[in-house]
Amino acid sequence: MSRLVIVSNRVVVPEPGKPPPPGGLAVAVHAALKNREGLWFGWSGKVDEDPNVEPTIAVRDNVTYAVTDLSSADYQEYYNGFANRVLWPILHYRVDLAEFNRSDLTGYLRVNGLFADQLTKLLEPDDVIWVHDYHLIPLARELRQRGVNNPIGFFLHIPCPPPDLLFTIPRQEMSLGVLSYYDLVGFQTENDRMNYGRYLVASKATVSRDGTAYSIDGRMMRIGAFPVGIETEDYAELAIQAENTAFSNEVRGSLADRKLFLGVDRLDYSKGLVHRLEAFGHFLETEPTWVNRVTLLQITPKSREEIPEYSDMSRDVNELVGGLNGKYGEAAWTPIRYINRSYSRPELAGLFRQSAAALVTPLRDGMNLVAKEFVAAQDPNDPGVLILSQFAGAAAELDAALIVNPHETEGMAAAMKQALEMSLDERRDRQARMFASIARHNINWWAETFLAKLADTRRSFLIGQLRSLFT
Repeated sequence: MSRLVIVSNRVVVPEPGKPPPPGGLAVAVHAALKNREGLWFGWSGKVDEDPNVEPTIAVRDNVTYAVTDLSSADYQEYYNGFANRVLWPILHYRVDLAEFNRSDLTGYLRVNGLFADQLTKLLEPDDVIWVHDYHLIPLARELRQRGVNNPIGFFLHIPCPPPDLLFTIPRQEMSLGVLSYYDLVGFQTENDRMNYGRYLVASKATVSRDGTAYSIDGRMMRIGAFPVGIETEDYAELAIQAENTAFSNEVRGSLADRKLFLGVDRLDYSKGLVHRLEAFGHFLETEPTWVNRVTLLQITPKSREEIPEYSDMSRDVNELVGGLNGKYGEAAWTPIRYINRSYSRPELAGLFRQSAAALVTPLRDGMNLVAKEFVAAQDPNDPGVLILSQFAGAAAELDAALIVNPHETEGMAAAMKQALEMSLDERRDRQARMFASIARHNINWWAETFLAKLADTRRSFLIGQLRSLFT
């Protein structure tokens, strides 16, 4: 069986006997490598003025981890610069927040070249390479230029906006355009796939008769939608085990029989935190009978604090939380508990299971696995309610949630009231439909479907079938 080589920006080498860290991409990749012989390559997270040019190797179970350090210039230009001040905002429909610097693009391309130099030394002839996310879009081109002829697939975990926005990326042919060096490019939703297909056509690519394959500058590629899932059954069992831990009982006791609203988001402008808090404030104002009867626990680890937009947003959120707590709080009750730290997967599973509702209301999100984890964690006999943004990729599958527009304050507040007053029968029905969906399209389905399509694409390319699609 071919070895699976995963490449992502950040790789955390797991400590022996400890579970993988929380986080969508990390959890997804760990699950994809489960029961497979594999190599996971990427950045160690260390920044050094004299970085180690050779990757550090560690073996855990059946997976070899190879991590490399970055210099401070690499980190600033590749990561803080082009990846997170150009690609991230534009791919999340926020062209107004993009800030381009030519040296950042140079650093972005340079680090992808450095990754390719180091990865090439570790590859074997039969390896299947799967590259993840926007940091590493040019990696396939770099690998091909170094003579790598292995199958290479790419998966974009974040949204893909329409062509008009994609063309605002400075020198987009040097970044987004070089996805054509991959055999297969995967997106979270059909809408994302169609957006990139329209971009390819606008870039003078030729499209196949079935609309799934493209030819550009003599290169052929396929694109498809592969919504990422979770380990549904395992997470459901984890939530059962976490329901009566000391941590869960302590939180439950602190609520004093009040209902719990839960939000779990990294501190990022794409998550709609200000909109969510304003909607919760509107709910308390217009539904005074629920004052002192419901608490919003918002767990929001900080990230990318070196980037000004993030520090500005942190200040705005803190001011809004303080204002709402000052206006509605009482001596024995705080409306909003705002926490800037991470919790383990078992702790989060326990919180999900006791929540009356989860507020998953991003302004734009590729998928949002918090929504799926919340559904998996519920007690089917007395489930909570998922309030889900129509702009999260998960909304395409979890249509039995209360779907909201996060820009509509009154609509979000109305959904909060509906969640609290929803009948048990309706909650059970919605939960059953959503659980069936995430059980069917779980993380194993995602990995196996993508890798099977990659193998088929590569096989078709080698025997000329893919080329025949265009004639």
